[in-house]
Amino acid sequence: MNSTVPYVHRDFSTHTLENVSVPYENINLFTQDKVLQESVRAFGADHVCDQLTEFGGIVGQADYLALGDQANRFRPEFAPHDRYGRRIDLVSFHPAYHHLMQTAMTYGLHSLPWETKTKGAHVHRAALCHLHTQVEAGHGCPVTMTFAGVAALRHTPSLASTWIPKVLSRSYDPRNVHWSDKSGLTLGMAMTEKQGGSDVRSNSTRAFPTASPGSGQPYELVGHKFFVSAPMCDAFLMLAQAPGGLSCFLVPRWWDVDHKNPMELVRLKDKMGNVSNASSEVELRGALGWMVGEEGRGVATILEMVALTRFDCMVGSTAGMHMAVQQAIHHAAHRRAFGALLIDQPMMQNVLIDLALEREAALWLSMRMANALDQSGSESERLLARIAVAIGKYWICKRTPQHAYEAMECIGGSGVMENSMMPRLYREAPINAIWEGSGNVQCLDVLRALHKSPQTLDVLHQEIAKAKGSHPELDALLKTGFSQFKNLAVEDAAFEGRRWVDRMAVALQCSLMFQYAPEQAAQTFCDSRLNMDVAHQYGSLKRETPIAFLLKRYRVDGIS
Repeated sequence: MNSTVPYVHRDFSTHTLENVSVPYENINLFTQDKVLQESVRAFGADHVCDQLTEFGGIVGQADYLALGDQANRFRPEFAPHDRYGRRIDLVSFHPAYHHLMQTAMTYGLHSLPWETKTKGAHVHRAALCHLHTQVEAGHGCPVTMTFAGVAALRHTPSLASTWIPKVLSRSYDPRNVHWSDKSGLTLGMAMTEKQGGSDVRSNSTRAFPTASPGSGQPYELVGHKFFVSAPMCDAFLMLAQAPGGLSCFLVPRWWDVDHKNPMELVRLKDKMGNVSNASSEVELRGALGWMVGEEGRGVATILEMVALTRFDCMVGSTAGMHMAVQQAIHHAAHRRAFGALLIDQPMMQNVLIDLALEREAALWLSMRMANALDQSGSESERLLARIAVAIGKYWICKRTPQHAYEAMECIGGSGVMENSMMPRLYREAPINAIWEGSGNVQCLDVLRALHKSPQTLDVLHQEIAKAKGSHPELDALLKTGFSQFKNLAVEDAAFEGRRWVDRMAVALQCSLMFQYAPEQAAQTFCDSRLNMDVAHQYGSLKRETPIAFLLKRYRVDGIS
């Protein structure tokens, strides 16, 4: 009997691949962003749009976007000793990280406002940071600290004249050598200690003068720092207890050309996000440091630096919002369900538009603060930046985690896959809300500003009042809310601080939307946000929302 079964050709394919999205890549991140373009022009930096167009084209390419994934997938590695046992404290990074750093410094993301008196320098830099952070956030930490550190160094001319020229250099030099042998330098910060966290006045690290004490003089530091970001920077601004009180010091990584400064890394932090940026713990065993500013005035010396890093947190979180919502909009424009594209379905439109509105308001607030920094010679603008950067850092960074989650949910199962960008955006979202002072710290800082300079509340009121008459609830807040807050008892203001800072943040965003955004966008945003007695949930816009106009405003076309 013949048991052979005759072969019959069949098609063994299981399915046809259809109804799937395509990668969000090979686009110009600047020219596809109407709101960013409008904000750059509104705040006096229209003359840099050509460079931003060039930059947006570079960072939106597939191979460049891939650098963000690579820099986070291949984590920094720490080697405390070489093979012979010599202490080296070396942190190695993937080439993708160095590529991102090279681009950032070539375009002056660490230096622009210090280099030029050109109008709109802070706005220019903020736009570049907004674009580059969409690719990857972690490398932005040393870029930000280098940028902000200049503000602290300027308090001591002898240090400023030696260090700042190389700090502002657009040459990225990652070599592990003494700072005098390098073409460009990066700066870090190391303030937090185990026992204090944000309460830096409880720092226990001690500083001992090696000769004459005072500003610009050398000290030996003994103690520890629990969070040192970017430990391969060339020097770090630290707080330590000198004989005259808590003071600021510039601590280099190398003692001299042949000897490493005794600043020993204990370990790298195993963080949930911001993975490409090495964060570490260190012990200071008589490390050399030069005093920056006056003895006993460490917090005041470093305050301007911290304000600038907090500003960058606003910009960074806003950039994360934008990339997240664009990933969601892009997916919805390609994916069909229940007989129609997701982007054409009313409930999805409600969520997507709401997410895009949140980011637009965040960007107007961030860029308005960049504009205030550009006008820091004006007392009113200085006061506005003093209070509104703290408000914006608190509010925008606090809103970002939920925003990232909602955008991920719009994408669905594909959005939680580790080979997509969304998990990285989600893990990154809480970082800026915690770093550089958490939510409570920011609200306390707002209260501190109001107590020390009560006129800051008047300046904030004047800024919001520029949109007076645009919305009845905004007018009501201007008429009664500010006076109620001004008259709160100290203990009530402290207990209710978050609620009032919430109101200030939303009112400021609403005013800026009415001042600079299209009427349809401003009205929709304010209708959904101004009643702060009701928690805002994304996707709760009213039926009269101008859907067609807003979808056209926020949707990226031209990707097939």
